Amino acid sequence: MLVAMVALVIAVVSFVNGGPKSAPATRATRRHVHHHSAGGKTVTTDGTFTGPDGVEANWVVAENKKPGTTAWKITTPQTADGIMGYADTQQATVGQKVTLYVSTQAPSFRVEAFRMGYYQGKGGRLVWTSKTVPGVVQPACPVIPTVFEVQCSWPASLTFSVTDAWVQGDYLLKLVGSGGQQGYVPLTIWDPSSHATYVVMNAVATWQVFNSFGGYDLYAGGPPGLTGYPPPDRSRIVSFDRPYAYGNGAASFITSELPLIEFMEGHGLDVTYWTDVTLATNGAQLVDHKALLSLGHDEEWSLRMRDNATTARDKGVNLMFFGASPVLRKIRFEPSPIGPNMEVVNYRDPQADPLYGKDNAEVTQNWWGQPPANDPASTLVGATYIGFNNTTPANMAVVDASSWVFKGTKLTDGSQIPGVLFTDFDGYDTSRPNPPDVQILTHSPVTIGFNGAKMYADTTYYTWPASNAGVFESGTNYWIAAMTPCPPGTASCAAPTLDTITGNLLAAFGAGPAGIAHPSVTNWQQFYPTAG
Repeated sequence: MLVAMVALVIAVVSFVNGGPKSAPATRATRRHVHHHSAGGKTVTTDGTFTGPDGVEANWVVAENKKPGTTAWKITTPQTADGIMGYADTQQATVGQKVTLYVSTQAPSFRVEAFRMGYYQGKGGRLVWTSKTVPGVVQPACPVIPTVFEVQCSWPASLTFSVTDAWVQGDYLLKLVGSGGQQGYVPLTIWDPSSHATYVVMNAVATWQVFNSFGGYDLYAGGPPGLTGYPPPDRSRIVSFDRPYAYGNGAASFITSELPLIEFMEGHGLDVTYWTDVTLATNGAQLVDHKALLSLGHDEEWSLRMRDNATTARDKGVNLMFFGASPVLRKIRFEPSPIGPNMEVVNYRDPQADPLYGKDNAEVTQNWWGQPPANDPASTLVGATYIGFNNTTPANMAVVDASSWVFKGTKLTDGSQIPGVLFTDFDGYDTSRPNPPDVQILTHSPVTIGFNGAKMYADTTYYTWPASNAGVFESGTNYWIAAMTPCPPGTASCAAPTLDTITGNLLAAFGAGPAGIAHPSVTNWQQFYPTAG
C-alpha cells in the first residue's frame, strides 16, 4: 500500500492547475452549461427547480454569471520555499476570523481569495484581496519524537474576517509574493443553515495524511534505509499546522475535486460545501440534504464521519463515492495548539494507540480485518479497495448498459470508456460483508501495480432496503480528473461520457432516495459466480 500511496502523491504532483503533464487526454469542449432562467419551471420557495442534471438553485446560477478570471492559476514554476502557508481552520462560516501563517523569501506579499466554480469556464472569481504585509522566512518545523509528527509553530502573518462577500463554496487563497512567488492555502466556506440538495465534501484528512511537508506523513518516513511496511518512522499523527507540500499548497483539490465542482456549479446545481471535519462535527445535519458527495481520494474516515454517513443513508440520504478506497483507514481528529480538529491520528496498529483498552471505539487502525473495530468499508460503500496501478490508465468496461445510469450515452454492453481507471481501484469482494442488492455497472480488468495480479475494478450501485437510499461507487480514483476538458482534436475522450453519467446520477440522487425510482438490480453473482 505504501507504494500505492506514494505513487498517488507523485501522480498528483505531476498535475499543474487541473491538467496532467502527461496523462490520457480528456475532452475538447465542455458540455453546454445550463445558465438559463427558471422560466417555465416550477421554482420552490427556496429558489430551487429541477434541471436536466439535477436540482438547480437560482443563487448558484446567478453566482456563476458573475465575472470570472483565470488569475487564480499558478502558471510559472515555483520553488517549494518561495512562499507557503497554512490556516488555523479547514472550514469557516460567515462572521468567523481566519488566521494565516505564511513563510516566504519575498520582502512582502498579499493574499487573493478566489471562490472556485465555473464562471464562464474560467474556474474562479476574485472575492477579496488583503493588504500587502511584510514577508518573513519562518522557522523550521520540528518533528515530534515517537509519533513523527511535523508541526509548525509560526507566528501569525495576518487575520481576516469572513464577510457576507464570501459566498459559501471552496476557496483558494493565493499567496502572491512581491518577487513573483505564488502558492495556495485551501479554505472551505460552509453554511450551517443550508438545506441544499447536494453536499460536496472536501477530503481534507486524506489531503493531510499524504502531506510530506517536513519529511513525514502517514505513509512515508524521513531518513532513507528503514525497511518494512508500514515504515517504522511514518507519522502516527499529522498536523494541519503546516503547508501542503504538493499541489502548490492546494494538495489534490485542483486535480481530484475541482473538475466535478466546476461541473456542478456550471449546471447551477443546488450545492453546499463541507469538509471531512464538518461531517465529523456536524454530520447529523446530513438529513437536511439529499446526497453526500465524497470526492477524489477520500480514504481517511473517523468513527463520527462513518456513523453520521451511515445514519443518513439509513434515513434515505444518497451517498456518492467518486474515488476508490474510501473509508479505508480509521482516524480520529484531535486539537493542535492553534485550534480544534487540526490533527489527524492513525496508529495503524490499534494496540499502539494510547486509547487502546481505554476507549476502543476511538482507537485508530484499518477499518477492515483488525479488532477492536473490524468493519470493512464494503458495508457502507458496496465495494472494497483492491489495489492500484499508476503506470498506464486502463479502460472502463460497461457490463450493464441497460441501467438508467448510462441513459443518453449510447453505450452498450462491452463498450469501453477510455483511460478512466488509474491509481487506486475498488471492486466487489465476496469475502467481505456487502449490502444485499449490489449492482455492478462496469467490470474492468486491471493489473495491480505492486504484484502484477489480474483483478477487476467495479463500478457499483446499491439501494438500501430500509430507506431506499442509493449508494454509488465509481471504482477508480480518476473519475473526476477524467472530467477535465480535453485538448482540441482529441480522438478518444472519456469526459463527455462521464459528464452524462454524472448528470444522470446527480439528477436521480437529487430527487430523494434513489431507490424509489431506481432500485438496484442485483447482478454481482454474474461476475463472481463461485462465491459461497
